[in-house]
Order: sequence, then C-alpha cells, then structure tokens
Amino acid sequence: MPGPFELIIILAIVVILFGVGKLPKVLGQMGKGVKAFKEGVSGTDGDDGFLDATPDDPPSTMKAIDADVVSETEAIKETASDEEESA
Repeated sequence: MPGPFELIIILAIVVILFGVGKLPKVLGQMGKGVKAFKEGVSGTDGDDGFLDATPDDPPSTMKAIDADVVSETEAIKETASDEEESA
C-alpha cells in the first residue's frame, strides 16, 4: 500500500495532467467505471426493466416443397419464346 507521500505525488501528477476544473469529471467517470466493473464481475445486471426477446421455441426445420420444377421450367421457356415471337 502506498504511503502518504506517494499518494500526494500521484495526486499532484493527476492535477497537473487534468487540471483542477476537470478533476471532478474525471474522478466521477472513474467511479462509474469501477461500479460497472464490479457489477459485471459479480454478475448482477441492472437491466431488469428490458424485455427479453429470445424465442422460447427452437427454430423449426425447413421442409422441402413438393413441386415439379422441370415441367414448370419448360412452361416458362415456352411462354418466353412465344412472347419473343410476337414481339
């Protein structure tokens, strides 16, 4: 643990770096950061008011479509060729 002389030197360096005016803002942000870190480590979460949108049911498996793709493709080609001839 640092002694009182070391704490005075650290405080003087902080005042020189940030200035007297910004010191309360910097220390306040450090306090919020330490609080958030402690909450994260302990596992407590302050977001109890938010809605959990995770679905309860697992996603259903995809089902194959029973269709005759070959005959439908031929019908489309015939329609396209008829349109080209009439144009």
